[in-house]
Amino acid sequence: MPAPGHPAGPHSRVPDPVRQVARALDRTYPDLIDISDYANRPDWQRNDIFRTRALAAHAVRIVTGWSAQDAALTVIDGGQDQGIDALAVDQERRRVYLVQSKWSEKGQAKAKLDVVHKLFAGLSLIDSEEFAQFNPRGRILAEQAKKLMGEEGVTVTLVFALMGAEPLSAGLLQAIDNGAKEFNHLGEMVDHRPILASEIHAKVREDITDKPLDLQASLNPWFSLNDPYESYEGVVAAEEVAEWAGAGNSLFARNIRNPLGLTSINNELVATLDEEPAHFWYFNNGITILCDSVEKTYYSRKAPWTGPLSLRIHGASVVNGAQTVRAIADAVAREDSEAYAAKVNVRVIVTGDDTEFANHTTRATNRQNSVEARDLIALDPVQAALIEEMQAEFGLEYSVRRGELGPMEDAGCSVVEAACALACAHPGSQYAARIAGNLDVLWERGSQGMYEALFRPQPSVFLLWNAVRVLRAVRTGLKELRKEYSGRAAAVIDHGAYLIAHLVFGQLRDADGAIEEPPDLKTDRTWADSALEEVPDLLRRIVPELILAMDAVGERSRIQYLCADAVAVRDLVAKVRVALAGGPVAGLTLPDKYLARSSRPRKRRRPNAVHVIIDQGAIADGTPLALHTFLVPEKEALEPWLDANPKRARATWVNHRTKPLLWAADGNQYSPSGLIARMWELAEWGSRPVSNQGTARWLTPEGETLADLAWRLLADLEGGADEED
Repeated sequence: MPAPGHPAGPHSRVPDPVRQVARALDRTYPDLIDISDYANRPDWQRNDIFRTRALAAHAVRIVTGWSAQDAALTVIDGGQDQGIDALAVDQERRRVYLVQSKWSEKGQAKAKLDVVHKLFAGLSLIDSEEFAQFNPRGRILAEQAKKLMGEEGVTVTLVFALMGAEPLSAGLLQAIDNGAKEFNHLGEMVDHRPILASEIHAKVREDITDKPLDLQASLNPWFSLNDPYESYEGVVAAEEVAEWAGAGNSLFARNIRNPLGLTSINNELVATLDEEPAHFWYFNNGITILCDSVEKTYYSRKAPWTGPLSLRIHGASVVNGAQTVRAIADAVAREDSEAYAAKVNVRVIVTGDDTEFANHTTRATNRQNSVEARDLIALDPVQAALIEEMQAEFGLEYSVRRGELGPMEDAGCSVVEAACALACAHPGSQYAARIAGNLDVLWERGSQGMYEALFRPQPSVFLLWNAVRVLRAVRTGLKELRKEYSGRAAAVIDHGAYLIAHLVFGQLRDADGAIEEPPDLKTDRTWADSALEEVPDLLRRIVPELILAMDAVGERSRIQYLCADAVAVRDLVAKVRVALAGGPVAGLTLPDKYLARSSRPRKRRRPNAVHVIIDQGAIADGTPLALHTFLVPEKEALEPWLDANPKRARATWVNHRTKPLLWAADGNQYSPSGLIARMWELAEWGSRPVSNQGTARWLTPEGETLADLAWRLLADLEGGADEED
């Protein structure tokens, strides 16, 4: 039972900034803050003391700029802390910080008068060298503080870190002034610094925001334009461009997409770099960089154009030429390659804070690889906000740009998976129908566009993540359920995943409309945690009713077309909901012909899954794929090895009939099963099986395995033959 004065359940409303700060503290300091002295206390008390101490460390980071690890070492709160929660000795700034922190789950923390008196009492002990009255860590820090305080020009700052909005009261300020006078006989040594909730939250958001990237470039020859935008263009050595790639995807922060992986165009780039580096400048369109500002160093002031121009580019982002940068980095990294000698044309445009012109430039310069509607959403501020919100609320990744390596399942999701989940969770059934036929409709803009319906206004990040988790659970449940069905019933699962998910969401929403509610700050339990427990049972109720509802339309009707027909789907949803509520069609049983029989001979052997995908052109070159391990022993065996290099869990698709996976870890191509076997070997999994189903272990950006995609495509090819068994 909750303690008095603490939230009673998952819907107790915690202010968003407070919740995000709590999440940040919980993620950053769990192994850095000691609360062993509260080992026998209730969980809510342990949480409160942990966040109070972590907040003290967070305040130290704000005033010093130190790392979380270093700031945590200043926390002395506990027995014999002498009224000081954290004691930071900043030699560089010649400051000593005495921190008092107050955590409030409601964002209403206030400083009290006794806190001021305790801080000055602790400062007096330090000044009089009574170090023995402090706990062990406090004693060491107090000695360091006293040593620095004896020097000229050192300031002691009393820091009040309050998870609240109210400024220090007049009475407190007077008490601080009175106490400071006792130490300021020889000059102003003691001052104070309040840090309120807004500043605490701002630091959390700053931590998750991409920092401006600086690049160094040497252009020779070069020229410049100054109107209407300051800009420079010239030739840069490939070796220097390869160094830029070390910044990772932050190099492409303003681009509409990241490097797309292996495509025919990129193959040609690498081949030219390897075989004809001297010709690369002639064959390549070059690189365009937008930036906030530049620092220039000229070869000669008298004749600047006679030599190289050195640029320090601040806030840089490659908005065109991401493929070129990646190809150059890969080629230069190869042994015995002469690609470093190639020359590249580079444009640098200083746009500053003119985001409208920057976005227009980004769209206009992306012509070397085709630009899709899906690419342009990377420029939408809504997506930028969701990236930050996913990190702030859950500590999860949210990948938006095409070509970006999507996060592993437990680390976040892509915008594609999120959009599919939001479409299924939407009260209108037409969206689940539309994506059954083609996912490209997700990115249609305009007043009637699907993108606007899903992302305008900006969806709650809780709705988004809860929806993704439920859609994943539906996919997993349907994969198991399909084993029990054949014929038309199996086709319903193959083609109706989004429709079935929409029906599941409808039942879950009816039972509890809290899908958009934040998790409880104390239990950390979300709406999805409860919803996922209901999904298996809902699937067993919904799938048979949907099959019967489709049969009522006509037993010869094509399942694929029904699932993608918005009008038909609306009627099917209505019928299934009536059935689930105990209406007139409730209680009907599924015909035996739809139930799987293991002894039943198959009509013909299934074709190779990779061949089906390639023949149907279902996956484009360069599409990122993520590893999907589903066996517990396999997960446990691979996890440490994968953690050592995240690229090991990533691949891109290549339309090659025998080796369609380009492994991000080594740049070589493999078959799906061959790559899994290789990974097992490199991870030194001693009890690895002799064989594996590789296509079941790689996920597309939509969250579908290659095996499931092939089954769905195969059902289309067979023209409904299974439906009529």
